[in-house]
Amino acid sequence: MELSKVYFTTFKTSFRENLLQKLNRLIKTAGMGNIDFTDKYAAIKIHFGEYGNLAFLRPNYARVVADAVKELGGKPFLTDCNTLYVGSRKNALDHIETAYMNGFTPYATGCHVIIADGLKGTDEVLVPVDGEYVKEAKIGRGLMDADILISLTHFKGHEAAGFGGALKNIGMGGGSRAGKMEMHSAGKPFAVQKRCVGCGFCTRVCAHDAITITDKKAFIDHNKCVGCGRCIGVCPKDAVTAPNDETNDILNCKIAEYTYAVCKDRPCFHIALICDVSPYCDCHGENDIPIIPNVGMLASFDPVALDVACADLCNQQPVIDGSVLGDHIKKQEEHKHFDHDEDYFGLTHPDTNWKSSIKHAVKIGLGSDQYELIKI
Repeated sequence: MELSKVYFTTFKTSFRENLLQKLNRLIKTAGMGNIDFTDKYAAIKIHFGEYGNLAFLRPNYARVVADAVKELGGKPFLTDCNTLYVGSRKNALDHIETAYMNGFTPYATGCHVIIADGLKGTDEVLVPVDGEYVKEAKIGRGLMDADILISLTHFKGHEAAGFGGALKNIGMGGGSRAGKMEMHSAGKPFAVQKRCVGCGFCTRVCAHDAITITDKKAFIDHNKCVGCGRCIGVCPKDAVTAPNDETNDILNCKIAEYTYAVCKDRPCFHIALICDVSPYCDCHGENDIPIIPNVGMLASFDPVALDVACADLCNQQPVIDGSVLGDHIKKQEEHKHFDHDEDYFGLTHPDTNWKSSIKHAVKIGLGSDQYELIKI
């Protein structure tokens, strides 16, 4: 069996080549130019960063990828889907405003921002998967309308998935608000009574008559509710919410199946930057100090191999003293429980297991966990 090729370069530069030029050389060497981009729409899936967070990728990197697509004859756009939680990216207007505030303007990146699941996070395509956990993935329409997918990922820790890599960027990031609910939840949404004002927007979008308004409060009948999540998207007060009751291992498996839904049947290329490796997701409105030093940039046609290579490289790095990871290790050493071979992301978030996502991704044919690291 041939190993998946993962191309890697460090952040070290010279007077002859800066980081942006180095990224351009990386993606060209990794073979992005082998994709036929001529007159095709190319979705560059990225995380714009929650407002207040400063660990997200700089827009300069997105410019390199967008310019490379245009050189190859393609039509690039930056995209992400709205968030399930309440924050600065829960609808397209706030989401685009946040993207611009964080520097992802057309003038800086050379292409436009399109929020893939529309104004309220309800513009989705049902993609057949027939997986172990997901039968039809709810993917943002703008993402599925693209001819080509390029993922540009900030590799970092994550409090539920273990780390946020290519699979997390594509799978969770590509899900509409209802899709995100499906990944996070085994149950159905409910109305938080103290937030509800009885406006009735949720009743208008419910196709199953599962929602009633009594005494200016919404009630969801779970015997009728099918869990589509459209009521979450239209609620102006964020009163409708998902139970968030799925286990982390099942969450990771669902992320893998959603990634499969996004990637199947079209050309895909994946890029990851291991820098500012914060312990938590860029969805947070803040970021902690990195847990390890900056490592480098990677690219591959295989998102699974890319994630494994990123994790392996991270685990070879020294731990930054005073970081969340450093503090956890110090506490374990004091109690003589520390295993020096233990995975950094497992140490940072002990209730997570990122390997469950990798294992399931391999099982469903999304990619391989065996790779050849090619240094340039």
